[in-house]
Amino acid sequence: MEEIDAFSSADADKALKDCEGMIQKSLKSPIVKFLREHLEKAGCPVQDNFFKAINCDKLHAGGYIQGEGIVVCGNRTEMQDDVNQAITHELIHAFDDCRAANLDWTDCAHHACSEIRAGHLSGDCHFKRELLRGFINIRGHEQECIKRRVLTSLSSNPYCSGSTAKDYMESVWDVCYNDTAPFDRAP
Repeated sequence: MEEIDAFSSADADKALKDCEGMIQKSLKSPIVKFLREHLEKAGCPVQDNFFKAINCDKLHAGGYIQGEGIVVCGNRTEMQDDVNQAITHELIHAFDDCRAANLDWTDCAHHACSEIRAGHLSGDCHFKRELLRGFINIRGHEQECIKRRVLTSLSSNPYCSGSTAKDYMESVWDVCYNDTAPFDRAP
């Protein structure tokens, strides 16, 4: 039993070290550079220490923690593309938090809006990603994917439950889906 625990700990340490390396590589990607530049222009500069590799209990690739930064789950991200995707998604949340002086993550409408934007602008729901997840739909896949992922995220917010989450998402959908800042259009 001790050997298994030690092996698990060694695996976890290796996953974190690998993730830290992938975070550093991700910081050089054009979309991450673009988002960091726009965060700085908006008055919220993001240094390299804003990004941290951690082991996560939940089935998420990462998260944005208001006032602290972005975490990437080393035990949930095995490929560079996973890390790039997580950082891009979370940087959009950071951008939303920066530009909205009164963003309240306990407000379901605010949370839904930022999730809609992050899903739409980060490429979370590109056809290839959906196909790899086992979701096959030729028409309307992107919006269906975003809605599914928004509802999953909202379900982890104790202030947003069940049909309330869906109602909030639908109430802000058009405005938030069409808000592509800081991009001129959805990438």
